[in-house]
Amino acid sequence: MLAISNVHMGILLLFWGWIMSIESRGQHQVTYTPEIYKQGSRPHRQRREVQEETHKQGSPVFKRSPDITKSPLTKSEQLLRIDDHDFTMRPGFGGPAIPVGVDVQVESLDSISEVDMDFTMTLYLRHYWKDERLSFPSSNNQSMTFDGRLVKKIWVPDMFFVHSKRSFIHDTTTDNIMLRVQPDGKVLYSLRVTVTAMCNMDFSRFPLDTQSCSLEIESYAYTEDDLMLYWKNGNDSLKTDERISLSQFLIQKFHTTTRLAFYSSTGWYNRLYINFTLRRHIFFFLLQTYFPATLMVMLSWVSFWIDRRAVPARVPLGITTVLTMSTIITGVNASMPRVSYIKAVDIYLWVSFVFVFLSVLEYAAVNYLTTVQERKERKLREKIPCTCGVAQPRSMMDGSYSDGEVNNLGHFVSENGEKEDRIMVQLALSNERNSNRRKSQRAYVSMRIDTHAIDKYSRSIFPAAYILFNMIYWSIFS
Repeated sequence: MLAISNVHMGILLLFWGWIMSIESRGQHQVTYTPEIYKQGSRPHRQRREVQEETHKQGSPVFKRSPDITKSPLTKSEQLLRIDDHDFTMRPGFGGPAIPVGVDVQVESLDSISEVDMDFTMTLYLRHYWKDERLSFPSSNNQSMTFDGRLVKKIWVPDMFFVHSKRSFIHDTTTDNIMLRVQPDGKVLYSLRVTVTAMCNMDFSRFPLDTQSCSLEIESYAYTEDDLMLYWKNGNDSLKTDERISLSQFLIQKFHTTTRLAFYSSTGWYNRLYINFTLRRHIFFFLLQTYFPATLMVMLSWVSFWIDRRAVPARVPLGITTVLTMSTIITGVNASMPRVSYIKAVDIYLWVSFVFVFLSVLEYAAVNYLTTVQERKERKLREKIPCTCGVAQPRSMMDGSYSDGEVNNLGHFVSENGEKEDRIMVQLALSNERNSNRRKSQRAYVSMRIDTHAIDKYSRSIFPAAYILFNMIYWSIFS
């Protein structure tokens, strides 16, 4: 009986195993109904979908290993223990001020604008400090270098440029930022910046001026109690490219200084200064301003040698020189800021303008005196009853006299034999009043008028005065 029961038990186990195998196969079989065929599906497509569904449910064999590149922390950040510290606080918070050294390398001094009173400079700005939170073990004592992505996760000094108008960090082809961390926690933070900053210029000696500008660096949030800003190597902290040059200025020197800046609402801050001195090139202004102005003044003197009767020649010459000087003055002031004080170039141009204008007035005086002279001569000729034996005086517009006429008028000949342009008018005035009075008397009146005197004196006075002005001007401003 026991043997029979064991046989029956074995048969039941085999039967049960066969039923389970059939059920497991049935899970993978698909019943094809007429609806499926109507949809145009194929058996192998359905079989593929079933297999894909099985893989989606997953088995330990088909599981993928996790992507280590998508981990929240990279290996370097794990080594620096970024998540173990609060980098919103400065290093050594609550203790003494953290020293931050700075050095600068000036790459280029791009432009100087007199109208906007600013300058544009491109420089490499480097910061040095120590943050023990970034220290890491290293067998070879080598530093690690990072780009700008790590800068956003750690503490860096919050520097800004005082009195800057525009500034930006270069980002071609990526952000020009470098971060280097040494095993003991010393940090070098470098970035390439172009900044346009204000420069208060004094144009009282323009264009013979020298300008001093400065770029000022300061922490925005941390006072001197939290951050001590200093030049890392003194004056040697400032390096300049030897190829830096400007079209209008000569760069005389660069130097550094450090001062404290006070704000009434926040306190005292360390401020670093990059000072540089610029001297303007004068040769450009000599060609464009001084030489043309001087030539216009000399051109106005030509009218002193032109006959005073040549009105169409002397008047246009004077007007042309005046208008040209006005154009030069307007052109110079158009490229300059509208300052309320007088510049050195204004003194030169306006004095030159006065000389040109005086030459026009000089001819106006000559022409006026000539007209008055002719009017007096005409009246005198009308009053003379008889001029027998006396040479008639010629009009001022008739040119010079012959030697015989001059001798007949009064024998006025100079010692060296040269004739002087003189007119001697001998008038005989007779008045007969009453028959009981004395006979008519004659009075001889001589009048000497020289209308060339103004031109003769102007030929020497004008050049001498202008040369004297130039000597005084260049001795003061050069």
